[in-house]
Amino acid sequence: MQNKLRLQLSFFMFLQYFVWGSWYVSMATYLSKTLHFEGAQIGLAYGAFAIGAMISPFFVGLIADRYFASEKLLAFLGFAGGALLFILSKLTSFQSFYPVLIIYCATYVPTLALGSSLSLHHFTNPKRDFPFVKAFSAVGWIAAGIILSVIFRGEQSAVQFQVAAVASVALGLFSLTLPHTPPKKTGKNVSLGEVLGLDALALFKKPSFSIFILSMFLICIPLYFYFVNMNLYVTELEWEYSVAKMSLAQVSDFVFLLSLPVILRYLGYKKTIFLGILAWAVRYFFLSASVDAVSMQTILVYGAILLHGACYDFLFITGQLYVDEEANERIRGAAQGLIAFILWGVGNFVGSQLAGISLSSHTLETPIGSITHDWHGIWIYPAWGAVVVTIVFLIFFREPGKKSKTA
Repeated sequence: MQNKLRLQLSFFMFLQYFVWGSWYVSMATYLSKTLHFEGAQIGLAYGAFAIGAMISPFFVGLIADRYFASEKLLAFLGFAGGALLFILSKLTSFQSFYPVLIIYCATYVPTLALGSSLSLHHFTNPKRDFPFVKAFSAVGWIAAGIILSVIFRGEQSAVQFQVAAVASVALGLFSLTLPHTPPKKTGKNVSLGEVLGLDALALFKKPSFSIFILSMFLICIPLYFYFVNMNLYVTELEWEYSVAKMSLAQVSDFVFLLSLPVILRYLGYKKTIFLGILAWAVRYFFLSASVDAVSMQTILVYGAILLHGACYDFLFITGQLYVDEEANERIRGAAQGLIAFILWGVGNFVGSQLAGISLSSHTLETPIGSITHDWHGIWIYPAWGAVVVTIVFLIFFREPGKKSKTA
């Protein structure tokens, strides 16, 4: 029974991240090169995902947990998302595109929490089974990049949203086959504080937890310079099949995710998270150096892409595990909701806006061939920003002791 469940949920994760990977990497290139949106508008477009992340806790806490079975809600969100993605593929002005993108993100982001919650609910050994299932999210992202790039050549085309729309409908249909997962809090009153994860604020009494949250928020600011700008950068470098090549980041993610339990056992939380933040600094220094080091350009850019596993898994997956260990059973869900709100919501929004503003302010008055932006200027600021966060974390964060039972 558990083997069948692992296969089902692995394919669910594959489809879920196939949808996301079909458009998120290349959207900036499409908006810039085809629709001619300004840099600040592109930053706002990426910030739509952050708005979805900030809305998601209300949606899941006030509606999903009280009234609907998870698998049925996932199906509805998949179908609704497919329709919205198709509409997005037809919109060409920022005034119409942006609000529809926000609505779409508000339907997609809740599927991330619902999918994880459903998985953890049904596994008898979540620590053993969930990392295996979660690894297939990287496989789905890789497949989306290859199909979009190699088959459709769709990095600068609205076809990226149409591919995502088809996958979203498939996700909705497949969700109906998932095991029944009834709402958790039927008939219970749910407070606004519980929905927002405010019960977890007690964890801020621990100085190291406060430093952890501050560091994670601060690193989100330079972090989104990569997500907003990277595909546009390699497009201006005239890379072919750019999204497919960038999916090597998810190959790295897959490898580091499987090795993470061993790394944590030997290094602990502080050293692992420190390496994750440091990896972001190294990634941006590679990219800034690649602008001028023409002979090493390809190696440096691929190096930055392949650092993704360390950047993401050492930082965010390890961070989720750290929060889970610091929180007790009563506030564990609230703590995870709070960190998601801060990182994927507020941190994402601030970082995306600054990345878009930086893109606009570093536009060249006279393009140099296919290069229309001062990429060294774009990459060097997040590099030094990540260095500052690395130093703050290294000095002030303390390795936790044995698993805490109190908060």
